[in-house]
Amino acid sequence: ITTPIQLHSVLIEITGLLYSPRWLLKQGVPKIVRSINRQLREKSIKTKVGAFSVLKELVTVLPDCLADEIGSLVPGIEKALLDKSSSSNLKNEALAFTRLVLASHSPIVFHPYVKALSGPILSAVGERYYKVTAEALRVCGELVRVLRPSFEGFSFDFKPYVHPIYKAIMSRMTNQDQDQEVKECAITCMGLVIATFGDNLTSKLPNCLAVLLDRMGNEITRLTTVKAFAVIASSPLRIDISSVLENVTAELTAFLRKANRALRQATLGTLNSIVAAYGDKISSSTYEVIVVELSTLISDSDLHMTALALELCCTLMTDQRSSLKIAMTVRDRVLPQALTLIRSSLLQGQALVALQNLFAGLVHSANTSFESLLDSLLSSAKPSPQSGGAAKQALHSIAQCVAVLCLAAGDRKCSSTVSMLTDVLRVDSNTNSAKQHLALLCLGEIGRRKDLSSHVHIENIIIESFQSPFEEIKSAASYALGNIAAGNLQKYLPFILDQIDNQQRKQYLLLHSLKEVIVRQSVDKAEFQESSLDKILNLLFNHCESEEEGVRNVVAECLGKIALMEPAKLVPALKVRTTSSAAFTRATVVIAIKYSLVERPEKIDEILYPEISSFLMLIKDHDRHVRRAAVLALSTASHNKPNLIKGFLPELLPLLYDQTLVKKDLIRTVDLGPFKHVVDDGLELRKAAFECMDTLLDNCLDLVNPSSFIVPYLKSGLEDHYDVKMPCHLILSKLSDKCPAAVLAVLDSLVDPLQKTINFKPKQDAVKQEVDRNEDMIRSALRAIASLNHISGGDCSLRFKQLMEHITRTIPLSEKFNSIRNE
Repeated sequence: ITTPIQLHSVLIEITGLLYSPRWLLKQGVPKIVRSINRQLREKSIKTKVGAFSVLKELVTVLPDCLADEIGSLVPGIEKALLDKSSSSNLKNEALAFTRLVLASHSPIVFHPYVKALSGPILSAVGERYYKVTAEALRVCGELVRVLRPSFEGFSFDFKPYVHPIYKAIMSRMTNQDQDQEVKECAITCMGLVIATFGDNLTSKLPNCLAVLLDRMGNEITRLTTVKAFAVIASSPLRIDISSVLENVTAELTAFLRKANRALRQATLGTLNSIVAAYGDKISSSTYEVIVVELSTLISDSDLHMTALALELCCTLMTDQRSSLKIAMTVRDRVLPQALTLIRSSLLQGQALVALQNLFAGLVHSANTSFESLLDSLLSSAKPSPQSGGAAKQALHSIAQCVAVLCLAAGDRKCSSTVSMLTDVLRVDSNTNSAKQHLALLCLGEIGRRKDLSSHVHIENIIIESFQSPFEEIKSAASYALGNIAAGNLQKYLPFILDQIDNQQRKQYLLLHSLKEVIVRQSVDKAEFQESSLDKILNLLFNHCESEEEGVRNVVAECLGKIALMEPAKLVPALKVRTTSSAAFTRATVVIAIKYSLVERPEKIDEILYPEISSFLMLIKDHDRHVRRAAVLALSTASHNKPNLIKGFLPELLPLLYDQTLVKKDLIRTVDLGPFKHVVDDGLELRKAAFECMDTLLDNCLDLVNPSSFIVPYLKSGLEDHYDVKMPCHLILSKLSDKCPAAVLAVLDSLVDPLQKTINFKPKQDAVKQEVDRNEDMIRSALRAIASLNHISGGDCSLRFKQLMEHITRTIPLSEKFNSIRNE
């Protein structure tokens, strides 16, 4: 059944798509172009500059919108570039538009007009004014891509244009007396010309490459030239650069010692491309020098640089011509750096992937046996006197490298390693937790990549670690079991499902194992068998009513992840349970929707759009757990997918405002014998509601009426508990910036709660934690006051003026306020 509000929202969405500003603009493109063409025929230079400026904006907003209009625009471009009365400003605008249009449209669109365009563009390359020349060279770069977009069987005859383009750029590149911008653009463009047309410039290459080598020696142009050589080396044409290869490699190797970070990064990438393309022409002694130099760049202080250095090292090792001495140099210089890096808690992303590839490459090289590499990796997890035990992230990094190493070494080595690791679990069940922790992580990483069903009862050995007294061991065991199951779903998934039903005490850990299976399937874009999926869903829905909040959260996360994979099946199943009589079930399905609202576009979006109000309207449920779940889901939706909820906000906002107020029926007194303790069950709900408002102000401000929110709701929050005041201060600062008029209208009423906060003093016997919290609270309130003080007209409020005078007179407050203003 579709409710009126759902139908209304769907109609808004459809209408929005049909009549969106972009759609309307696209319909008007032919008319706009006809009008602009008339303006380009006018004599006024300013008018023509404005016309090209409009075209630039049009192409930026709607790429590919001028495909049918290019022919009519070409005469205007020609006239702007060739007419003697044209100013430099007009030529620059015309060239900038031409560059954008060439880059944003299909090359085939321009082929009928290349002859008409190439002449004016090459003429502009010879202009005296450096801005025009530089822009013309950039246009040449785009023109080169248009002329030869593919290296395989293309019908367009580009050859007549190769030599004129080369000649125009070469004249600029060899001219020493010109602006740096022109030099850099000429070098970049020449790199593209050689990479694209090198097979048609064979006789010209030695001279041109010699000029590029000379530019590499100049400090001003070396970075641009390094990038140009990377483009040349990456060309599918395998350009012959033998005349300068040795000198280029020597220069690049020397650049690895330079302080310029951008230069070192570009150099590593260029060396990688050169070694991959011309490794057979580079001597082994040069390889060794490169390895020595790059080893100094491997550090967790610059992970991007580290990734590039390790990738180059892998390229050097995978080259079939690499000698024994190179393998030894890598072992002696790079491996120690790698083993230090792997202990870093910062290691992640591309650097971690490159490190894994390094170990996979080392296992095949001479002088580095699998056993010694494995021992080095496992030893790096041992506590050291200097840094103590390895960080949790470091153990995960080591485990991933161990897994990659084992797979690269072959089945026999992999099997023996798995047996060794399971022996560790048998022997060290309660004694050496660090060793057991790493063994479990390694088994999980290996099992994810390789089926371990040949190792009998491995699942039972791992599940025994659920009894460990150490929380990190239990977590690692859960991770290992889930990843091993991902390697063979048919064998291990039924085992996990059976254990969840029968092992009540291990349920939470087993659900985490199931979550790992679901996450791996999602990451690998794999799908569950229909029967397996039904079993998983039945089990998860049966545990929605669990008394343990941790179990419910894992169940919700699992359902959310599956919803991303199977939205057509899950969304209706979750919606049905929004009317369940069990409050915990209603809360769990709403949290499941929260986990499915990820930032990237997903196929669930179109299925969820008409149904999302059924979940969010639970914000008026009678149970506080369900209301809080709905508020959290609304907050996530407004952050990640605001368009999904905008149609429902007029109805949702009053309900959300209501959650920000203190409810006396949620406050209870617990008798603890000698004294009584007041418990506020609504505190977490109020905090979540204000945090949701903070997110809505960022993404849906146009649908929020700040005047109806500030008083009484925000004012109430400013007088609330510490945990609620903090987000309220942030909201007040945000509203002062975005809606100053609304804040100014009620400024007098906000002074009292702020004044009480900054004047509050903890009791004499307060512990340090309470004193620190109060200091944080005062600084938070002062930040809000500083934002209010920036509002134009704030001095009209007498009470706020008095508050500012009080802060100025009170030295501790004045000092804090001044330091906040200087932040």
